[in-house]
Amino acid sequence: MKYKNTLLASLAIGSLTVSSCTTANPYTGEQQVSKTSRNAAIGAISGGILGAVIGNNTGSGDSRKGAIIGALGGAAIGAGIGQYMDRQEAQIRQQLAGTGVSVSRVGNDLVLNMPSDITFKTGQSDIQSRFASTLSSVALVLKNYSKTRISIAGHTDSDGSQSFNQNLSVQRAESVAYHLNSYGVPGPRMLTYGYGESRPIAENSSAHGKALNRRVELRIVPQQSQF
Repeated sequence: MKYKNTLLASLAIGSLTVSSCTTANPYTGEQQVSKTSRNAAIGAISGGILGAVIGNNTGSGDSRKGAIIGALGGAAIGAGIGQYMDRQEAQIRQQLAGTGVSVSRVGNDLVLNMPSDITFKTGQSDIQSRFASTLSSVALVLKNYSKTRISIAGHTDSDGSQSFNQNLSVQRAESVAYHLNSYGVPGPRMLTYGYGESRPIAENSSAHGKALNRRVELRIVPQQSQF
């Protein structure tokens, strides 16, 4: 019963957080829950559960009090992360408008998909000069939002040998990281990966599918410990 009450308290705070802030969808005009409110609610629930466990194990055994404190703290952290990533997303979208790079939001993460036809020449890992300025603009935004880590993953189509594609994917990811670093993004914030042809997002049986599979993806992830 103790933990049931704890969960109910966390859910209540989360529900109040969600209902307290809605925004109008810019395309439909309908009211919807803002990303910040949703993040706050998730933080409230997870913070409440964690607070209950801590409160129950610290000697006082007051899991309900711990749940309330944890829920409120979690809501504040969740809202802070949501607002932080909202601002960063808006600036990155502005920088990348018309460049051919897609930007998507996955929870609190931002995913940038860079097709290789606009970033690299076929079979090469040197960034094309016409795209270098775009990456430099992204670097300026990343510098201003230091509470994130950046995962950089290279991918190829199935043409050529697996070993060649694997090495090429690694080299392309490292080229993007090197360029971002040269414009002030600290190296320790970035991790590079090469997946070769192992993670296609389309069929390799057509030229269009192969073009989609040749890509570098940047995933920008907030570091919760920084909030």
